[in-house]
Amino acid sequence: MTEGVTIPDVALIDNTSQRLPCVLVLDGSTSMVGQPIDELNAGLKLLEAELKADPTASQRVQLLVVRLGGEGVAEVVVDWTDAMAFTAPTIVANGTTPLGAAVRLAMSKIDEQKARYKANGIPYNRPWVFAITDGNPNDADWELAAQACKTAEASNQLTFFGIGTGEANLDPLALFSARAPLKLQGLKFKELFVWLSRSATSASRAAQGTTAQLPSPAGWAEVHT
Repeated sequence: MTEGVTIPDVALIDNTSQRLPCVLVLDGSTSMVGQPIDELNAGLKLLEAELKADPTASQRVQLLVVRLGGEGVAEVVVDWTDAMAFTAPTIVANGTTPLGAAVRLAMSKIDEQKARYKANGIPYNRPWVFAITDGNPNDADWELAAQACKTAEASNQLTFFGIGTGEANLDPLALFSARAPLKLQGLKFKELFVWLSRSATSASRAAQGTTAQLPSPAGWAEVHT
């Protein structure tokens, strides 16, 4: 019986480094079937390798992966894990695009992890929510989730990055943040995840409460001139 018993967070006890919590919200809907989901999964493996190869990022970056798909389902497929112990999941493509539910789940998991950091005396950088989708949100109250996310970002509770792929309409993604969403060039998921790794590495080295200069996304994002 564990009721009423606090189970210590071994990862936070063993590694007291400052953390950068990063949630990946990944589209696993039917429209991603085929090469898009294959390239996404290949990019996740590259992200794993890149973060593990950096001594600082491997200790400081914590990852949580949320998949959206199925019958309006958002699920955690990898719970909070230090980069050094992260194993890239295989995202399966089927179902709809409940982006609102996925972002709400991400925000809830961030709040829980912040409480764990504080309980263990762990300093942390502002959490990231990194959402990649090729479709329009189709859960009933996604607009409310978008507003909640935008409000949380405005009060410095998180930083939201929206990435549209394929034929994605960027207008819905734009409602989740004051930061404009970006469009992936073709299927450059590998380039995207290398950028994410390098950005996370840079941010993880920044002192708590400060900002980090992120590399340019020009290698994977469409740039309109």
